[in-house]
Amino acid sequence: MKIPASLRPGVLVLAFLIAIFLWGIASGTTDAERGLDIPVELHKLNESLVVIDQSVDEINVRVMGSRAALRNVKLDSFKYEIDVSGGKPGVAVYDVDVSRIDLPRGARFVSHSPSRVQVRFEKRGRKAVQIRAELEGEPAAGHHVVSVLVKPSKVWLAGARSQVMRLDEVATETINLAGLDADTEMDVRVNLRGGSTVWMEKQEPVKVQIRIEPDVLPEPEEAESTALLGSGLGVREVRR
Repeated sequence: MKIPASLRPGVLVLAFLIAIFLWGIASGTTDAERGLDIPVELHKLNESLVVIDQSVDEINVRVMGSRAALRNVKLDSFKYEIDVSGGKPGVAVYDVDVSRIDLPRGARFVSHSPSRVQVRFEKRGRKAVQIRAELEGEPAAGHHVVSVLVKPSKVWLAGARSQVMRLDEVATETINLAGLDADTEMDVRVNLRGGSTVWMEKQEPVKVQIRIEPDVLPEPEEAESTALLGSGLGVREVRR
């Protein structure tokens, strides 16, 4: 059977390539929609203030454009910056204006949420507090703890004033004494209450030195006399 000229292999291949080309053009020009979460970043915060609360950390946006344009939208390149240089203690409200964010040509924002970002500011405070070693467990049998020394003994804290001023001390991470039978020195972390609103002014290492000694056993003669008195024999000997 003879294949018509219009259906020869070369013509079929050409038709197939043209179809792919046309599909590519259609795919690149047809509008599509995509959702994005853009991180919120606060800029120019006054050094006398601390952010203690923020209503949202991301702005959800819907972007519409050609498929080709949306393929060029890279999440890592977007962020929504808020200038908080005029902030004061209390709550500030900032309107969200996504038009300030540059999109690739052929893409546009169609919606965003939320429309506002609330930020709560508080005055910054600082205070020097004691560092307490948090201990648990018991040394090895026949041993006892003589002393625990923390270096430095104090640390300067900074952060939200209401949180900082209520602290009188901070504790180290838990140190397990179980099985220890000799002096020990270790670097430890400090656990801070208040989360991200309280921090140490200097991130210096904290060392804890623990002195451990064997229990003092009574002298043999003393032990024997104690045993005799305990049994009543010592008393009978005195009466004689």
